[in-house]
Amino acid sequence: MLQAEQLLHNRYQLQRQLSHNGVRQTWLALDLQASNTQNQQVVVKLLAFGGTVQWDDLKLFEREVQILQQLEHPYIPKYVDYFCIDDRTLWFGLVQEYIAGESLKEKLTVGKRFTEKEARKIATEVLNILINLHELNPTVLHRDIKPSNLIWGEENQIYLVDFGAVQDKAAKEGVTFTVVGTYGYAPMEQFGGRAVPASDLYALGATLIHLLTGISPSDLPQRDLRIQFADQVSLNPTFVNWLQKLTEPAPEQRFTTARQALDALKFNLPVLSTTQNHALQPQEFRNNSGCGINNTTEKVPDEILGWNWGACLLPWFWLWTNHVWVGLLCFVPEVGSLFTLILGAKGNEWAWKSRRWRSIQHFKNHQRGWAIAGLLIGAPISIMLWGAAFTLFRLIIHH
Repeated sequence: MLQAEQLLHNRYQLQRQLSHNGVRQTWLALDLQASNTQNQQVVVKLLAFGGTVQWDDLKLFEREVQILQQLEHPYIPKYVDYFCIDDRTLWFGLVQEYIAGESLKEKLTVGKRFTEKEARKIATEVLNILINLHELNPTVLHRDIKPSNLIWGEENQIYLVDFGAVQDKAAKEGVTFTVVGTYGYAPMEQFGGRAVPASDLYALGATLIHLLTGISPSDLPQRDLRIQFADQVSLNPTFVNWLQKLTEPAPEQRFTTARQALDALKFNLPVLSTTQNHALQPQEFRNNSGCGINNTTEKVPDEILGWNWGACLLPWFWLWTNHVWVGLLCFVPEVGSLFTLILGAKGNEWAWKSRRWRSIQHFKNHQRGWAIAGLLIGAPISIMLWGAAFTLFRLIIHH
């Protein structure tokens, strides 16, 4: 029987039990061999072999250890140690970094209702983690995304925890996988032993629906196996359609990848009818022939915002390829110098709105080219001009 203050493996001193589900126990512990006090707190997951614990439970536990040893992501708790002790009972222990914070389940339990803005933030951060997992070789599937496995960290970042149901896709076709998942969050194909990347997307969608409605997805009504939640919330219709796309019963009717789902979320791409297997049609960016900077309907991605060196250092040339015609003010002597600074600060936003771009990467590559040209050509010219102006100024003063 484990208890607080008990020392395991001559290293981990148990502090308090975090959870106990029958075959597993999870404890907060102190790592007495930690190199600094900041990393002293750890989470120890323990599996007692024997009794009700089956070989499948041990296989899942060992698979979790193997996967975590290979993962390196800032928002997945780091692997620390794995051990086995024989103290009347044979215990297998997995040690991980402790994440200070509160699970989304704990927030729901105290009556927290999440706003659309908060749900979008959570979705974005979890999708970024899933992109990393799903694009590994072999692909890693979490298979148990739910509010209790998402931690809202003290620095307001979402962490994905508990890889006890994890699966990698290295196994050959035809191999039977252990059926895992949580009812209400796991899609139907997962209970049939056929998990795919879109299965994690379904679980994320069901989790977001729970956060927004305050009602577990298993308690919400269904129609044709689709979760009926729209009447419980007041959301942007595009976001509702996006959630419905995530939670389509058939995996082939969901987004096919986490990256596709993230792009649709960030750019508010329209999701077409879910009754047919339609692909997403990219939203056309408007070209307003110079009036684009006044366009309030086009969403500017956060990742492109920032200083534009090309616009600042070569404004006279940059404005033509980016269609930012307000940049012509740079040719006006009275305001030209000031406006080059304004272009540097607002250039990315104005350029995004003023012409069509195939993708964010297309935009970034274009602006990167101008930044390089600005540093190699514009900066030396500017230095020469400023030097000449300073010299002229001194001559005028001395005469």
